[in-house]
Amino acid sequence: MASPARYSSGVTNVPSSDLMGQLIIPDPSSVHMYYNHFDTYAAGDWTVTETQAAATEALTDADGGALLITNSAADNDLVGMQLVGESFTFESGKKLWGKVALTLGDATQSDCIVGLHVLDTSPIATAPSDGVYFRKDDGDTNWDFVIVASSASVIDVAAIGTATTSKVILGFYFDGVDTFEYYFNDAKIGESTTTGFPTTALSVSHAVQNGEAAAKTLTMDLHLWIKEG
Repeated sequence: MASPARYSSGVTNVPSSDLMGQLIIPDPSSVHMYYNHFDTYAAGDWTVTETQAAATEALTDADGGALLITNSAADNDLVGMQLVGESFTFESGKKLWGKVALTLGDATQSDCIVGLHVLDTSPIATAPSDGVYFRKDDGDTNWDFVIVASSASVIDVAAIGTATTSKVILGFYFDGVDTFEYYFNDAKIGESTTTGFPTTALSVSHAVQNGEAAAKTLTMDLHLWIKEG
């Protein structure tokens, strides 16, 4: 591996006349970022929906940090978690990036949704009215990319990647105009152009639901969301 470039005077992304012009690192206020690798977990940061009280959400041993969500054992039992505060909004002229890493305990007999969507206590049985997210349906092993706005389907791209019981990385990029690119394990799978996208505030979200009468797990490794300021 090559040695890193060293800029002893610093690196910036703003003009010298700007308030942060002499800052020796890129101005972090130029973006809104939520980054969580789950080295720590504060339950109060999340709105949690549990079908049954036996479900659990707790840190688990894993290199890099991870949050283990374990459902209760009845068919269609659900655990949904949404970051308190709907804090991301898609806007024309503002780029937005999203990246998640996760592991399903059962790649077939489980449902999963992860991404940005409005607060919703039943995001799998009834799709959120607004959101941009990835979905894995019960009975298949396909990750789909979905955009919904005002309860209308805008984009629904099936099978952008295969669900397994190994960690997967899902991501998308919005160009701030009309195009969404979607990625699987950091490889670009495709892109879709649309004049419609949700314009209401959305929450960082993930949920897992049983596809049979057996407890299923979802291990969240990473949430990374960045929007131009």
